[in-house]
This record gives sequence, structure tokens and C-alpha cells, in this order.
Amino acid sequence: MSNIYIGYHFAIEPKELGSEILIAELGEKAFESFTETETGISAFVQKDLWDENILDNIYILQSEEFKIEYTFEEIEQVNWNEEWEKNFEAIDVQGNCHIRAPFHPKTDAEFDIVIEPKMSFGTGHHETTHMMVQHLLEIDVTGMKTLDMGCGTAILAILAEMKGAQPIDAIDIDNWCYLNSIENAERNKCKHITVYEGDASLLKGKKYDLIIANINRNILLNDMQSYVDCLNDKGTLLLSGFYVEDIPFIDASCTEKGLSYVKKFEKNNWVSLKYVI
Repeated sequence: MSNIYIGYHFAIEPKELGSEILIAELGEKAFESFTETETGISAFVQKDLWDENILDNIYILQSEEFKIEYTFEEIEQVNWNEEWEKNFEAIDVQGNCHIRAPFHPKTDAEFDIVIEPKMSFGTGHHETTHMMVQHLLEIDVTGMKTLDMGCGTAILAILAEMKGAQPIDAIDIDNWCYLNSIENAERNKCKHITVYEGDASLLKGKKYDLIIANINRNILLNDMQSYVDCLNDKGTLLLSGFYVEDIPFIDASCTEKGLSYVKKFEKNNWVSLKYVI
């Protein structure tokens, strides 16, 4: 197998949503690794599997909703561990939750979560994940049947189990996230997390005391009724993955379905909301 890679460096506006969509599309091609950059993402494909038309039919590149520019280069002997370690720093949330990679030293934090993602998203660095962790740290989830929808690397499911929630379902539509969530649950010695690959159609007939959904505005709005249908009486819904400007749309959807607003976290124009039924 060749050790020579072609690296594409994408500058994306708006960055977060565009990066997620682009990674999903590139993942259908031969690209096998992604890293987050200040302006977007870098994506890498083995030269043996590359051709000059590899970006054909990447629909987001033609979308008027996003501005995407890119360059590419040939790279020899890529050390993925080294690339990843350069861009991953341990995270401390409120002093009692430490999210780190295996190569970071263990601290005396009450909740010590070890994550080794297959890509740099879902590591806890993003504002939305950070705020969802804040919500969970404030809630007594002991014995709560929990859903982590759009689980990514399963950070939130893992923290929920560490705090006493069980059983926990973790669902993601992305195969990489599905596999990585299984690995991370095992890495953190979780016994009560079941990971599924799929979407909200898997929720039919399910019931939860706590639902965590960190996705994006459009998916949240589309699936909101499914979440509400799954909530037990006095259940809690935690939402994130959208901006301050999206609050009126999310709130209208929640309130018309019988949910009551409780609390908001805001960070760098990203928002996380808490509702109860």
C-alpha cells in the first residue's frame, strides 16, 4: 500500500455546518482521514486511489449556500498519530470533567473521559459539545433511560453513564461515528451504552427520560416530534448544534409540541437549550 497521500485543504464558510456536510460527502469517496483547521478541514486520500476527478459530484462544492475554496498537495509518509496529536488538546469543563486523548496524562477530575476520534470532530472542542457537557454536569441523571442522538464520538453518552444514567442508546447516521462510538464506549469501560447506526426512524416505540440531541437546526426541526413522542412524563430534552439566530425556530417547535423552556447556554454565537415535558 502506498504511503503517498494527496492532501486537500478546504476553506469553508460557514465553517461548522459546511465541514460536516463536506466530510460526509468526501467519506463516500476514497478519503480516509480528516483534520479540522482554523478555516475548515484538511482531507487525505492515498495517491493510488486518487484521480483528478475525485471531487466531481461533491454537491456542496456547487452549493450557493457555502463558499468553499481549496488547494491540494502531495504528501509522503503521513504519520496520522502525529498529525492528530498536534491538533488535539485536553479539555477541562467546569473543573470536574476532563476530556482527553490516550496520550494525555490522567487528572483527578471526577469525570475522566478518554476519546480517540477517527476525525477531529466530536472531541469536545466544539462549543456545542462543551455546552451539552455543561448541561449534563448540572443534571442528576441517575437511573435515567437516555438517548444520545447524533452521538458523534459518544462523549455525551459516556458522561451520562459516568453520572449514573442507564440504559443508554447512542445513535448516529455516520458509519465512522457509529464505529468510533463503540470503540470509545469500550475504552471508557461503559457497560450500559448500546450504539446504533441510523436516524430518527430507529426511535419508533422507544421511551426515554433524557434525550440529548446535538445535530443541526434542520434535522432537529425535522425530528422534533419523534423526540417528543419518545420522552417519558417529566422527561428532559437537551438540544444544540445551532446558532442564536435559530432559537425562535427551535423554541416555536418545542413549545407547540408541549415542551417547556428551562435554560440556555451560549458560547461564540452557538446555543444549547434545555426543555422539559
